[in-house]
Amino acid sequence: MVVPFLGILFETQEKVYSPPPLSVNATAIKDNFYALISSIIDEKGKVEALLFICILVLITFFFRNLFRYLSLYFLTPIRNGVVHDLRMDLHRKIISLPMPFFTEKRKGDLTARLTSDLVEIEWSIMSSLEMIFKDPLSIIIYLATLSFISPQLTIFVIILFPITGLIIGFIGKSLQKSSDKGQAKMGSLLSIIDENISGLRIIKAFTAEAHINSNFDKESNSYKNIMSSLLRKKDLASPMSEFLSTIVLVVVMWFGGQLVLGDNSTLSAQEFIGYILIFSQIIPPAKTLTTSYYYIQKGSASAKRVYEILDAENEITDVENPKQIKLLNNQIEFKNLSFSYEKQQVLKDINFTISKGRMIALVGQSGSGKSTLADLLARFYDINQGEILIDNSNIKEIALHDLRALMGIVSQESILFNDTIFNNIRLGNITASKQEVIEAAKIANAHDFILETENGYDTNIGDRGNKLSGGQKQRLSIARAILKNPEILILDEATSALDTESERLVQDALDKLMYSRTSLVIAHRLSTIQNADEILVLDKGCIIERGTHQELIAQNGHYKKLSDLQSFL
Repeated sequence: MVVPFLGILFETQEKVYSPPPLSVNATAIKDNFYALISSIIDEKGKVEALLFICILVLITFFFRNLFRYLSLYFLTPIRNGVVHDLRMDLHRKIISLPMPFFTEKRKGDLTARLTSDLVEIEWSIMSSLEMIFKDPLSIIIYLATLSFISPQLTIFVIILFPITGLIIGFIGKSLQKSSDKGQAKMGSLLSIIDENISGLRIIKAFTAEAHINSNFDKESNSYKNIMSSLLRKKDLASPMSEFLSTIVLVVVMWFGGQLVLGDNSTLSAQEFIGYILIFSQIIPPAKTLTTSYYYIQKGSASAKRVYEILDAENEITDVENPKQIKLLNNQIEFKNLSFSYEKQQVLKDINFTISKGRMIALVGQSGSGKSTLADLLARFYDINQGEILIDNSNIKEIALHDLRALMGIVSQESILFNDTIFNNIRLGNITASKQEVIEAAKIANAHDFILETENGYDTNIGDRGNKLSGGQKQRLSIARAILKNPEILILDEATSALDTESERLVQDALDKLMYSRTSLVIAHRLSTIQNADEILVLDKGCIIERGTHQELIAQNGHYKKLSDLQSFL
């Protein structure tokens, strides 16, 4: 449309009166368009023809921008949907991964992958979707048009563009490396922030604010330097691609000018100016395509970190056609059990049985393997040697959901969520009614203090339940276990961190919970397990003594020393 516009303006446009039949052919379309212009000039004059072309250009650009907006309109749910799906996949994978995975990864780094890495993918990769589809198509159409106007000139363009692409690609690879470092450093920063907030009481108590701030400043400064380098490389994309495109444009102007001015002119003046104008339209999509390439290189580092989690192998999974178990009928048997973690042996040749309805207690020094035994029973870790049998079925052959549905766990640290008291208790049975939750709280000696809170059962307990005392948090944990009504109860030093009054209330709640229930109790205070059916004394991963409280006292061995020491204390 621009070429005949210039031809009319300079009065060099040849009129066409006998165009070939209209077909999907560049020459036929051009000649029919020129014929239309020629008829308008003859009937209404050159000014009317110019007005027609101007209106046609205006209409064309209106539709161009309308469809551009519509493309973005329909891409938006795709862009946000892809990121949402990634976020959900990542969260599901993190929740499903076994416990050993989290001893190797810092919590802040995982948080960074769920947040800043996904944001980076959204802004770097998903925001480039439109450019990825539109710009190559625009460039191809413009090149085809240029080839039609002047094949000779277009050869230079086709040769020079790949050279500029190689230069841009080299910088893009460097950008990806810097982005990878930046995202890893952000994960480290989030870990430090999380640790500092969690340990704020200790930081203040030991007046370590200056030291902590100094350490954080070093990490933050390192992140700043990485991101400065990254942004400088990213910001280089647009000016470099524009400058390289301008070099190509100058070459085109030089050779094209010779084709117009030469003795054997193969190109008219208006065709050359039209060629330059059309070529200038290649520069913006080439520029944005380059920018989107840089963004994709930057975002691919984040994508790599996200897929590192998504592709992580989950070793603790169900076997094919696992057994379905809903009840414990007879016993739990630990048979020739040995377990090593990171080449360090934690348990060795463990053998004992917990009959249905009986209470087995584990005692011993820290690091003797008590908590590991409980973790193996819940299959948080998989056994290296030996087996654990529930009613003569290896726990590896039982459906993981059914296995853990049999168990209720009350640990030393009360794991509560930033939610209401009602929702924290109901986690034990998400289909439970309000009345069932209240009954569970009453059995756990928690009902009275819950009513004294601001909104009763609808009171939000804050991050990790920090609005409650240790005894209150532990009683909520017990209420949660009571509501689940598990076949097997695991108590991991549930009263060791409590004061005497709280311990009495919690112990009373535990006694109600354990009544006629199969229980594995890890004890720190021996006074809480004197009524156990059997006590196992562990030392360095081995069972060194076993029996009832009275039998072990009579043996005058390791257990007697522990008992005497606690009595003295």
